[in-house]
Amino acid sequence: MLKNSTPRQVAVQAAAAATFITTALVLVVVLLFAAPVPAWLFLLLLACGFAVSYFVILLFLDHFIYRRIKLIYKTIHSRKISPDAKRESVDPDRPIIDEVEKEVEEWATYQEDQLDEYERFAEYRRRYIGDISHELKTPIFNIQGYLHTILDDEDVLDDRKFTLKFLRKAAKNVERLQTIVDDLSAISRLESGELVLDIETFNIRTLATEVFEELDLKSHEAGVNLSFKPGADGGFMVRADRESIRQVLINLITNSIKYGNVGGNTRIGLYDMATYILCEVADDGIGIPEKHLPHVFDRFYRVDKSRSRQKGGSGLGLSIVKHIMEAHQQTINVRSSPGMGSTFGITLAKA
Repeated sequence: MLKNSTPRQVAVQAAAAATFITTALVLVVVLLFAAPVPAWLFLLLLACGFAVSYFVILLFLDHFIYRRIKLIYKTIHSRKISPDAKRESVDPDRPIIDEVEKEVEEWATYQEDQLDEYERFAEYRRRYIGDISHELKTPIFNIQGYLHTILDDEDVLDDRKFTLKFLRKAAKNVERLQTIVDDLSAISRLESGELVLDIETFNIRTLATEVFEELDLKSHEAGVNLSFKPGADGGFMVRADRESIRQVLINLITNSIKYGNVGGNTRIGLYDMATYILCEVADDGIGIPEKHLPHVFDRFYRVDKSRSRQKGGSGLGLSIVKHIMEAHQQTINVRSSPGMGSTFGITLAKA
């Protein structure tokens, strides 16, 4: 009967019960002692008893609820709340206990979610630090080895040919270190929101042509042909940060060259999708097994670790691409099959 009741309803019910008991006692006294009581006096006493009981019980409930709520709010709120503010919030016509109970449940759920998020973040941080340490350790170890070989062996130091060979290898590892640091810095700027997008209108095909020219030497050395798919000849005007999208295309095309086959092809397809332009970078290289597809945008994730390190790079390229597309509030997706190649698609706002 008291479930979901307001303080006023509880007071009425309790006062009615107290009045009923009092009336029963009065009737027993009247019957036992045969003391006649006028009807009007009996009704007056009944009304007064109900009124007094009602206000006393309501006052007690108000004090009781206030104290309970104060304790609850001390537990679930970190901020100090004035007693007057809390006392005013006790409305006798509201199911205040139920409302506070609901708020406590929400607070408990929030705390549980926060704990889960903290544990996920802690695990991510441990894995991230481990990945960085592992990635930096290899080039540092290589540089150390090459330099100590030169310094500790006088024969090598006197042999200009071997000295230059080892110095070139050390320099190559320094470049890899620099690439990792630069990419980590880029991701940090993207995640912290420090990267301010300079949105402009430009032709995505023109930008892709520029990237082709920039990577022409690298593709020629790898034996991979760069071209456009049929239908990509028109003017596809988009609105985006041109330099950021240039970086996206460079990363995607570089990956396609790195994991392509000699004599293979990397082709860009452009498609008008009414409100946006779909740009796809497709290759016919080694492809990606299905189990790896959900992780290709993770930091330092490599499908073929030995080939990735042999070809250089930081392992952060696709992660940077994903962050740039998210900053544009656009999407990136990947389709791939082992031995058939991979296709990465990004969307861009149509101008």
